[in-house]
Amino acid sequence: MFRITKSAFFTIAVFASLLLTACEPGPPKITGTVPSTDGVPIRYHVAGKGETALVFVHGWSCDSSYWDGQVDRFARNYTVVTLDLAGHGESGMQRKVYGMPAFGADVAAVVKKLDLKRVVLIGHSMGGPVIVEAAGKIPKRVIGLVGVDTFNTGFQWPAMEKIPEFIKPFKKDFPKNTEDMVRSMFPPKADAAVVDRIAKDMAAAPPAVGVSAMHELLVWAARDAAAALRTLPAPLRNINADPEGKNKPKGDDVVLVSGVGHFIPQEDPARFNRVLGEIVAQFERR
Repeated sequence: MFRITKSAFFTIAVFASLLLTACEPGPPKITGTVPSTDGVPIRYHVAGKGETALVFVHGWSCDSSYWDGQVDRFARNYTVVTLDLAGHGESGMQRKVYGMPAFGADVAAVVKKLDLKRVVLIGHSMGGPVIVEAAGKIPKRVIGLVGVDTFNTGFQWPAMEKIPEFIKPFKKDFPKNTEDMVRSMFPPKADAAVVDRIAKDMAAAPPAVGVSAMHELLVWAARDAAAALRTLPAPLRNINADPEGKNKPKGDDVVLVSGVGHFIPQEDPARFNRVLGEIVAQFERR
């Protein structure tokens, strides 16, 4: 008579458990499109389910895929939304001017379409000003904002009269100057594959959109940022890069991630996710 030993039974049980886990479906995901206030179609993606929604907003010349390292992690407990701002990814390109208020309207349109009532807005780089603008359009829905290497970084934004000079090289040769700039944002020991992928992808963005968005971002920083940040409807926390591990946080609202550059979520998703999770938990306890 055939008999299964305890050790064999245990092995089979573990294997079966692993097999079932592997076969379990991931967080439910949907994709949709909603018109922004000016009619430009905005593409969005939703994963997971939870009372609190995390809305991730990408940076300049990027798209929603830059948050791939965050979606599955946070979709276990939250509704996770990513989107392509107008002129980026799969969203429409009908605008002539790609300004921060209009980008904020893109985000607000998605939030309203999905009827999200308890939202944390997360914005990387240019996405920081965008979520500030979005929060002003949906103040009662937002419980917190997270800027990713965008506020309180020590970066010296050009004064208004210096903006034309700053963007002139990008008008002349957008791909080259974009790639050079992006590569300079990584520390020397960054993963070369990550650097190449991001630098080449951003350099391939539509030049007209990139130049317009850069100009409008710089104008917002010089003219509108101070007032907008003073009137936020919810607390703002910041996750900033500390490439050499030598800096001190510029305020209680800043968490530094050492050894990485500007693209924290892509360079070290595990550490970024841990810090973001802690901040979101703080917002939920308020």
